[in-house]
Amino acid sequence: MKRKTLTQYLVEQQRKEQAVSAEVRLLIEIVARACKAIGHAVSKGALGGVLGSLESENVQGEVQKKLDVLSNEILLEANEWGGHLAAMASEEMETIHLIPNRYPKGEHLLLFDPLDGSSNIDVNVSIGTIFSVLHAPHHASGREVDEDDFLQAGATQVAAGYAVYGPQTMLVLTVGSGVVGFTLDREMGSWVLTEEDIRIPEETTEFAINMSNMRHWEPPVKRYIGDCLAGKTGPLGKDYNMRWIASMVADVHRILTRGGIFMYPRDERPSGKAGKLRLMYEANPMSMIVEQAGGAAIDGTHRILDVQPNALHQRIGVILGSKQEVERVRQYHLDAASQEA
Repeated sequence: MKRKTLTQYLVEQQRKEQAVSAEVRLLIEIVARACKAIGHAVSKGALGGVLGSLESENVQGEVQKKLDVLSNEILLEANEWGGHLAAMASEEMETIHLIPNRYPKGEHLLLFDPLDGSSNIDVNVSIGTIFSVLHAPHHASGREVDEDDFLQAGATQVAAGYAVYGPQTMLVLTVGSGVVGFTLDREMGSWVLTEEDIRIPEETTEFAINMSNMRHWEPPVKRYIGDCLAGKTGPLGKDYNMRWIASMVADVHRILTRGGIFMYPRDERPSGKAGKLRLMYEANPMSMIVEQAGGAAIDGTHRILDVQPNALHQRIGVILGSKQEVERVRQYHLDAASQEA
């Protein structure tokens, strides 16, 4: 049986479901093409001279990897000439990037983390690209887009997706009608639909968290992980395995494939009070994908997609994955809050 390509899938969605407009379809195709270029650069590694760090830092104060900068440039250049955007925002840049006047402008905004998990680049562990598409607000029509136009709750996202650069290069996508996965056919150079209607099992026996931060966690998180580690003799009555790749794309991809819960919670350190992950570039797109696959995503007590952003680089605690486990963690937070009241 002949498999669908990404373009065929998007055209089908445009005609049948009206889930995507022609502009969004073309925008996703451009992002997917940029991800192919990034994946090619990643696969060359030392042969392409792209490993190692630069002397520069990004807006987050993090030392930039060579591939961070290259990936950011690839996405900027690909979408400048695409003609389907009003502006872009990147985790690697302090402020938004307007489409130059010499190019036609569209009605959408693109946010992206050009290379998630870049600490894994030099050790050849899976990394990825995360992206999110928003409508430019109607009141922005006829004027230049500004930073405030990007500050929309995740529930307003038009589309979200990620590419994972691993043993296979894959693109996972939602346009609001379920989650699908495409595998890059390197010989043909095309994205081929290989996973339809991806669903996350409601229950799980796997959790992903950075255990080295345990001493800093809030009490509800300590309680939950403690209950997981207690195994069959504990309150949860089952044995859990811990998985941690330190690449959100890779950890979430595993959860989409076989279930689990991913946690990068707030903690008691001054640097962790609000959380570590970025709401606009990581938490929102991944939460949309997880919810569309039947999972749940919270900051501890609240649905992430309902959070109203107040800054372009806002951070947030993230707990997402199998619905029953996420709800259990939420209840632990509510129990702790009621005891404090």
